[in-house]
Amino acid sequence: MNSVRHTPVPDQVLQEHDENPVHLTDLVQPHGVVLVLEKSDLTILKVSQNSHDFLGRSPQHLLGQALSVIIESDFIDSIQHCVNQAGDRSHYLHLPIATPDGPAGFDASLHVTDPYIILELEPAHQQTVDELMGTQHSVAQSIATLRSISDLKTFLQAAVEEIQALTGYDRVMIYQFDEQQAGSVVAEIKPEQEVSYLGLRYPATDIPKIVRDFYQQGMVRSVPDLTASLVELVAVQEHEDIGPMDLSRALLRGVDPCCVEYHQNMGVVAFLVIALVRHDTLWGLISCHHPVAKTLPPYIRSACEVLGQLIAAEVTSKVHEDELSYLSKLKSIQSEFVSSIAAAQDFKQALIHPQPRLLDLVKAQGAAVCMDQDVTLIGSTPTLDQVHAVIDWSLTENSGSLFHTDCLSSHYSTAVDFKENGSGVLILTISQLRRYLILWFRPEVIRTVNWAGNPQASIQMIEEDDEQQMVLCPRNSFEKWQETVEATSRPWKDAELENALDLKNAIVGIVLNKADELAQINLALADRNRELDSFAYAASHDLKEPLRGITNFANIIVRRYADTLDEAGVQRLQTLVRLAQRMDLLIDALLKFSRLGQAELNYEQTDLNGLVQNVISVIKTGREGKSPPPQIDIPNALPTVDCDPVLFAEVFSNLINNAVKYTNEPQAVIEIGCYSPEQYGEQHPRDDLPPDFSSPIVYVRDNGIGIRERHFDKIFRLFKRLHERDRYGGGSGVGLTIAQRIIERHGGQIWVKSTYGEGTTFFFTIRYNRFS
Repeated sequence: MNSVRHTPVPDQVLQEHDENPVHLTDLVQPHGVVLVLEKSDLTILKVSQNSHDFLGRSPQHLLGQALSVIIESDFIDSIQHCVNQAGDRSHYLHLPIATPDGPAGFDASLHVTDPYIILELEPAHQQTVDELMGTQHSVAQSIATLRSISDLKTFLQAAVEEIQALTGYDRVMIYQFDEQQAGSVVAEIKPEQEVSYLGLRYPATDIPKIVRDFYQQGMVRSVPDLTASLVELVAVQEHEDIGPMDLSRALLRGVDPCCVEYHQNMGVVAFLVIALVRHDTLWGLISCHHPVAKTLPPYIRSACEVLGQLIAAEVTSKVHEDELSYLSKLKSIQSEFVSSIAAAQDFKQALIHPQPRLLDLVKAQGAAVCMDQDVTLIGSTPTLDQVHAVIDWSLTENSGSLFHTDCLSSHYSTAVDFKENGSGVLILTISQLRRYLILWFRPEVIRTVNWAGNPQASIQMIEEDDEQQMVLCPRNSFEKWQETVEATSRPWKDAELENALDLKNAIVGIVLNKADELAQINLALADRNRELDSFAYAASHDLKEPLRGITNFANIIVRRYADTLDEAGVQRLQTLVRLAQRMDLLIDALLKFSRLGQAELNYEQTDLNGLVQNVISVIKTGREGKSPPPQIDIPNALPTVDCDPVLFAEVFSNLINNAVKYTNEPQAVIEIGCYSPEQYGEQHPRDDLPPDFSSPIVYVRDNGIGIRERHFDKIFRLFKRLHERDRYGGGSGVGLTIAQRIIERHGGQIWVKSTYGEGTTFFFTIRYNRFS
């Protein structure tokens, strides 16, 4: 058992390996003849050197000649028709060729590679009608057998058995690619005494990208004898400079030396490869091996091509059915989940409760919901600090909506520290600007990978120009070589990725709908508030006049008719006057409050130090003759802010007057100061911070009677007093409500902290330009 770190292959070496132009060659296999024709007039520009063996004519007798020297005019017309219809397809014909020994039949393949035509000729196999009918019947039976199998694994095993029965190859395998283009043998039939490759994994470098691209076009590749010497294409003298031909679609294209060595190291002399293409992507290959030379007649190759297309279609159907079934289960979970989110008042709580639902959406063991700096962990996850670090890394390195990996440490090296519960991650970015993300985690699954030979054996160092150069070479051994893979999770399935993206779309839709609803509600509230402000102002203004009449007439009656009234009558009239005066005070407060909603704010750059000194001066003047005067300290400089100075004078006047009023001490001690956000955070828990945490925080602290915590919200209500009407100097109960309204209209917030019996501190924030 090996636990190794794979030697990284430099990008340049990989690129050279993947882009090695194996299709640009003038070497062909010797079991047929290749002719390169001028497209316009079918002149022979190149021909393989073995032309005499098959056509009885040397290259020198064919080069520069019209194709009609060996093919009758009727068949020339057929070839010309195929050329006109070719496009990207190959055409297959049966052609009689004129040879010195008489006409000979050939199976021909023709395709166009501008500006040339590639014509391949193989001696026709003299198959009988019974052979053709038998092959057709065999293929029909194979199709019926394969279509009757629903289970994918059983289907693939049956497929290799049918291909072997049709072709007679010694070993037939189905090789499936993964996301990294590595592959594994998923089905196999072989001689009993031979070593099995079933379940073995092959590195992506075994099949260069350019070759995978050829197979992706649905190519069938047949090589009957790897030991046979390749034959060169020779050109007419005036066309010797046209260079190697593009033989990517040629059946007789020569085999690259690396491919020959690779197969010979496996003990293979002949092979056949049939591409399995699913959704225009190369899903896998049917690979047939034989230990001795083996030639397949064209009609068998055609039958293999038909079966390959059927197998690819059935694989597509069966894989799609499995994926659809799994996706349907996930969609059912998501549908219920999204419905609960849409109906919830608290978006974050709907995401995380009950916990399993968010995890079940993508079959994860842990998740993290990030809403700006607020991160909530669910299930088995890395620590909070580690998750914060992953989020920062993701927002910097990944620009898309979705990032996923089953080996996070290969992208983010620090992830190896939390591989036990975070080897795999799926990151859904809902908003980069607002840092809204959902992360799902999967734990490490230590597993054994069975390689077909040590994959590192393909990497070799060679001496070139006195320097060590890294190259990729065929392995010498394909015996099972085991490797322990760590820091890797179970991979994410396409259905899970699709479900995650659908969740984002659903969330965005819900947020937009709620935003529209909220905007409509806000518009309606704004209209109602304007109506209420107008009503309060009008009602208050109109109430003043009759109230003055009541007060005046009550006073007149007391003065003029006191002698005729008994004592109870006089007392009742005096109570009426006091009630009318209190009502007048409340109406004045209501008028002042309603004007706050209607008046425009007159913003000015205001130094709060000077403003507070003016307020203190007015308060002390109003308390002349009362002793002792309040002690008011300002320990640090207050900020300069953008505000309406008249209204902010009202805020400080209300807060300071309250501090003076609500005390049982001989002397009121008041402190007015300012914290930076950092200073406030050091002295108070983070959950006490207001949302606008970037602003300075002003406070007014007193040594008064204090407020019980259960009353913290009540004190800001209109006309709300916590004590009897005439205690602590009385009042309308509107001062704190007005202070709150002024601060909120300036974009700030006010809150209170208090210890009952010891004192109270009011804090508030306001938008600002700078500290003074």
